[in-house]
Amino acid sequence: MTIQNLAAIENVLSQMRKVAQAAANLPARSDMVAEQQGGFAAELQRSLSRVSEMQNTANAQTQAFQAGSPDISLNDVMVDMQKASIAFQATLQVRNRLIQAYQEISSMPV
Repeated sequence: MTIQNLAAIENVLSQMRKVAQAAANLPARSDMVAEQQGGFAAELQRSLSRVSEMQNTANAQTQAFQAGSPDISLNDVMVDMQKASIAFQATLQVRNRLIQAYQEISSMPV
């Protein structure tokens, strides 16, 4: 992954976090507080945190492998990068479905 792709991914994740906070109608908070609450917005926040953590772990492993760390194998790096990529793509699809549902509901006559 290039640095531009990582920046784009982080940008999308940031936007999704803002949407989750707006959906909860709450001010920005730490993840610990969001995890204590139930509901859709809290679950969305936890999911975004897990995806972000997977991406950060994959990036850290990639950098460690490139630096020549003997305890990191190429197989582990590739598998973790694919897991992070699939998780991000799934999250992106959920976001697209949410936007589509919102647009459909907002276009309904009252």
